[in-house]
Amino acid sequence: MREVAVIGVGLTKFGELWDKSFRHLIAEAGSKAILDSGISGKDIDAMYIGSMSSGRFVGQEHVGALVADCSGFSHLHIPATRVEGACASGGLAIREGYLSIASGMNDIVVVGGIEKMNDVAGSSATETLATAADQEWEAFFGATFPGIYAMIATRHMHEYGTTKEQLAQVAVKNHANGALNPYAQYQNEITIEQVLKASMVAYPLGLLDCSPVTDGSASVVLCAAERAKEFTSKPVKIIGSGQASDTLALHSRRDICTLDATVYAAKMAYKQAKITVKDIDLAEVHDCFTIAEICAIEDLGFVKKGEGGKAIDNKITTRDGEIPINTSGGLKAKGHPVGATGVAQIVEIVLQLRGDAEKRQLKNAEIGLAHNVGGSGATCTIHILEAM
Repeated sequence: MREVAVIGVGLTKFGELWDKSFRHLIAEAGSKAILDSGISGKDIDAMYIGSMSSGRFVGQEHVGALVADCSGFSHLHIPATRVEGACASGGLAIREGYLSIASGMNDIVVVGGIEKMNDVAGSSATETLATAADQEWEAFFGATFPGIYAMIATRHMHEYGTTKEQLAQVAVKNHANGALNPYAQYQNEITIEQVLKASMVAYPLGLLDCSPVTDGSASVVLCAAERAKEFTSKPVKIIGSGQASDTLALHSRRDICTLDATVYAAKMAYKQAKITVKDIDLAEVHDCFTIAEICAIEDLGFVKKGEGGKAIDNKITTRDGEIPINTSGGLKAKGHPVGATGVAQIVEIVLQLRGDAEKRQLKNAEIGLAHNVGGSGATCTIHILEAM
């Protein structure tokens, strides 16, 4: 397999973007990534686009062709493919683009992620997101994702003594990071007291334990590593890529506090990268709810199972901690446009490894990890990147 590098990144503002259309957002992110990479349209061999549910959110299917069209490349007849895997759609699109280059099929690929979620009412958004759960055994009985992750949180608290205060600290940390990110949906710091006093959504998760409904798009340009220096002086290599799946329904898992898809995808990525978890300098993890970040740092191997809450107490995941987590603000503060999230995670890792993360820049960051989850953990992608 050939080595693959990221040579360009692009991101739109995340938030409630009433004045920008679906096609406007993907074209903006894509054009930024292409300009950042130094390529031109004629250099692109293929396009992959992550989008979970554009048909329900904005009434638009056939997204691959739309993206090629609105990007101004329809006359080049570039093959463009839409990829779907619930909230892991973006990470899956990255992996498909990566594999197409690693296999030798393509040299340069543009990968985008897009979702415009605020054009429907809140109840419709909740209903649409619930399509990523098991319809027969979960959604039919009224289980939404806040409810499903609340069950994970309640069990984690019972098994390991995790507290609501520890969950709240995840939100506080990520808002502190998001306050430094000009693309984040929420650029305000919050307090533990605010999180604990927020309206209850599904015990023990309050409103500030939950990621928001978000519009936004992200894009990256991937290139065969041997050609990367033709276009940029700061390429970032993808040294590991993993993907795994699990049962769709939470009740069928061997342990609802462990996302086995994360465990197995991480093992695959670590093995390919020829590193251990101790070599990772930072990570963007899928914190759709505060408990999800705690489970993620355990399942990825940063801390032992059950010690995620203590790790938050000990501040090992802050920007100046032992393993900075979600320097972008994470899904919690940066926002969670579900099809774009996995691509946006790669953007943040690349910015950090290039030294371009501005106010939230870490010192001496060389290896970063992106962790993207679909549903309650039925799909997971892991990508490990290294500064070249």
